[in-house]
Formats: sequence, C-alpha cells, structure tokens
Amino acid sequence: MTYRATERIQAVEARRIELDAEVPFAQLRRAFEEQVPELDLRLQRGLLDQRADWSTLTRMLEGPATHGLVRFWTGNPSAVMRVGGVDTASVGYLVGDYATAARMYRHDAGTLLYAPLRVELHDARGGRTVLSVEQTSAPLRGFGNNKITQAGYELDRKLGDLLEDLGLPRPSVLRV
Repeated sequence: MTYRATERIQAVEARRIELDAEVPFAQLRRAFEEQVPELDLRLQRGLLDQRADWSTLTRMLEGPATHGLVRFWTGNPSAVMRVGGVDTASVGYLVGDYATAARMYRHDAGTLLYAPLRVELHDARGGRTVLSVEQTSAPLRGFGNNKITQAGYELDRKLGDLLEDLGLPRPSVLRV
C-alpha cells in the first residue's frame, strides 16, 4: 500500500555542548544517575490507573533535585563497540520532565523529537570524561512558536542547573 504524503524540509539550528571534565568516567556516571533518577514506571502506571490529575502526575514523576529531570532511557553501547574494536566506556541517556514537554507538545507534537533531551558521557582517558548534549532551545526556536521557544529555554535552565549540581560549570549558552 502507498500513502500520499506532503513533504516538508525544515533546517534547524543545532548547538552541541561538550564539557571535557577532569573527573573519572565511573564517578561522573554515578553522580549523573544519582542526580537524574530513572523514571519510576511502576509509580507512573499506578498514577495513570488511578486517573491522577495532571498536577499530581507531574509532581509525583519529576526528579527530586532542583532541576526536576528524570531518565526515561539509558543505553550502554560499550560492550558492542568493544566487539567493533573501540574500547571506550560510554553511556547515553534520554532525560526530561513531563511538564515542560507538555507545554511544547500542546502546540506541536513534533517537539518530542527534541524532548526528552539526549545526554552522552564517554571516557576521555587520563581521569577525564566528556559530557555531550545539544542545547535544547536551539532547534525548538525553529518551530516559530514563542510558547515552544520559552519551554526550550526552560529546558536550557534545567540542564544548566543539572550540570552545576554535578559540579560542572554552566556552559555560556545555558546562561539565560
């Protein structure tokens, strides 16, 4: 079966932030996972089954730190990459919060391409770790909707708060 579709190509701005930190990979990973806990799927299911209201749902599912972020997914490609000949420890995460995502989603569901945001850590040897993430507000500005743009800036602030909570400097593009 073939479906008719209209094609739209949209150029978006991207700003990758890389922090080369003087901290061992295992230590930064442990700190990151403590600061950004895994989403409690059992709690989420229970709240949905109980038909919790939006305020209760978002409050109960946000992270405990000031940034309120949780991990929706964690991926560890290290073992597979090792088989491919690259022995560098790495881990990737999808990180976000429902409340900010919903503020964008109600205007354009396509914003979920950028939220949750993707964070990657890898061992840079010599007791250093690189943390990489894209500045969330950069591509979200391309939607041309002020409400989406403002939510993107809120995610920038939350990301900056998280980095400071990890003992890392707030990157200049996240000083909003």
